[in-house]
Amino acid sequence: MKGNTITVRLDDELAPILDQVCRSSGRTRSEVIRSALKRHLAILRFQQLRRQAMPFAAAHGYLTDEDVFDSVS
Repeated sequence: MKGNTITVRLDDELAPILDQVCRSSGRTRSEVIRSALKRHLAILRFQQLRRQAMPFAAAHGYLTDEDVFDSVS
């Protein structure tokens, strides 16, 4: 896989947890870290978009997740 290379420093408590996950899943450190980073960035992006959409949703009466669920189900 081609791409950018970065260096990440892990604290003494995180490194053994990462290594255990790698051993149990059969994936490399890079694969696990890439997967975790993709997920975290997707969550951050979702939260950002949600904050931007909230004023528009509130103006139309969508104040909670339940309001949205009720409307689409």
